[in-house]
Amino acid sequence: MIDDSDQNQNPESDPVARYEEERSDSSLLTDMTGAGRVDWRNNILIPLLAILSALIVGAIIIAFSDVDTLRLWGSDPGEALSVTATTIKDAYVALFEGAFGGIGPISETLTRAAPLILAGLAVAIGFQAGLFNIGANGQALIGGMFALVVGFQFSLPVFIHIPLIIIAGLIGGAIWGGIPGYLRAKTGAHEVITTIMLNFIALRLVDWLLTQSFFQLEGRSDPVSKSVMDSARYTKLLDWLNPRYRVHLGFIVAILAATFVWWLLYRSTIGFEFRTVGANPDGARYAGMNVVFLIVAVMAVAGSMAGLAGVDLVSGTLGRATPGFIGMIGFDAIALALLGRSHPFGVVAAGILFGALAAGGQNMQVSTNVGIDIVQVIQALIIVFIAAPALVKAVYRVRGETRGIEVSSGWAT
Repeated sequence: MIDDSDQNQNPESDPVARYEEERSDSSLLTDMTGAGRVDWRNNILIPLLAILSALIVGAIIIAFSDVDTLRLWGSDPGEALSVTATTIKDAYVALFEGAFGGIGPISETLTRAAPLILAGLAVAIGFQAGLFNIGANGQALIGGMFALVVGFQFSLPVFIHIPLIIIAGLIGGAIWGGIPGYLRAKTGAHEVITTIMLNFIALRLVDWLLTQSFFQLEGRSDPVSKSVMDSARYTKLLDWLNPRYRVHLGFIVAILAATFVWWLLYRSTIGFEFRTVGANPDGARYAGMNVVFLIVAVMAVAGSMAGLAGVDLVSGTLGRATPGFIGMIGFDAIALALLGRSHPFGVVAAGILFGALAAGGQNMQVSTNVGIDIVQVIQALIIVFIAAPALVKAVYRVRGETRGIEVSSGWAT
């Protein structure tokens, strides 16, 4: 016979008690670990060391990419060393100045970071529930098209129009994200396959829609949409200071979305159920949770965040839609979720970092002879080092247990 008093005294054996204990601890670092202790090595130190390692390897690549300096090493190593050091220093100084060297660069960094943060949240939510959402690109495209219709079709006051396009983007992304969630929950079709397929379907669907008279800009034969009305455009935050500063309301929307996701995952009952399904679907089912509903809900919520990324581009940066207007944001989002350890505020920090690399990379290319491709190399290296925490710990002699990130509960579950 089970002694109820013993069970009540041990919160580890009572899921409700564990949930209440988790809710009572409001520490951000505790939330990032998913446990009751601060795991600062895995969640803060390792990502920082991964970034440092990527910059070091990037510097080596910059050094070896200068053919003239490489020839100089044979005749005058001292001069070659000086030239190489100057080239690396100038490149990284230009990178930093282009990202944070004034209000203008900071504005550009935040502008580029906003859609990345929103798409990163879409992937991170899936990771928290043990699902691998690779469909952020397609979800952002559909969310952006939903917002586009509301943006050019209706003439409304700005305080009504902007909330409506946000809602439209949320709905569009949620629909496109919910489809693979439903297929996973009801048929077992893995979300990796279905989200990739839906990315291509969304891409070609948008291409076709932009050739239809309802969407196409009048007088144009190429696939360019009508522009959203001024009342549906995200307000520029620094327009009063300089009209060229592009940062707009979308960045605030991204921060609010990250805060909402943090509350949803760590302060709500359904968020607890999301993470429980990710940790142990069979245990969640045994505990009486509706696993089918939760999987669909997770993917719908994730899709809605990606839909907001589409709204950010349509209403904030571009003002219209063109073929593939999302670019590769959905795939960059995977990197953000990994770097941010699948935590909403970690994704925000990673998004600002990647926004800074994108903004600073242009200045680096203009100011030095280093190509902007090095930025993509650095981003890739960050992910390589994040994916190999044991290597980072071995190189820097960091003590502590190595923990990876479980991004999917498996192909057959």
